[in-house]
Amino acid sequence: MTGRTPLIVLAACSLGAIASAEPVTVLYDDQVIAVERTLADPNDLWVMPVDLPRVNGFELKPEGACLAELCVPVLQDRDSDMFVTRGGEPWFNVTALARRLEQAYTADHDHRVWSFGEIPVTRNTFLRTAMAPDFEVPNRDGELVRLSDFRGKKVLLVTWASW
Repeated sequence: MTGRTPLIVLAACSLGAIASAEPVTVLYDDQVIAVERTLADPNDLWVMPVDLPRVNGFELKPEGACLAELCVPVLQDRDSDMFVTRGGEPWFNVTALARRLEQAYTADHDHRVWSFGEIPVTRNTFLRTAMAPDFEVPNRDGELVRLSDFRGKKVLLVTWASW
């Protein structure tokens, strides 16, 4: 092996790591989102910034990744843990954002599926508004009933679990 072989191997690896042609499926907020292009990374999900709003509702702005009033600062003038430029294209690290927001996530790498849990800081909305999130459950007759069906009425919710 010559001294040049490792450099050739590294160059080939870095070119192959620009983008993945295989689509990735993202599960978030009861939605299934297909992302056509991702940056190859064995540990993190990198998407193009234009795909970010579809993936988790965030938008990459000059001040950072923003969801309504919530903004997480993101360095965009150089590579960082959440933003890189590869092959002249910008990429955003969705999993780094999730870690910063303490949002749970998991990945099935064999099937190219990423699943993201609820963002903890967004759960406070219902506490501030004193509004319970709407949900749907079957009643004793098996008919689906929504909490919103009782809007304007007093409701007593009783929950039980065997554990």
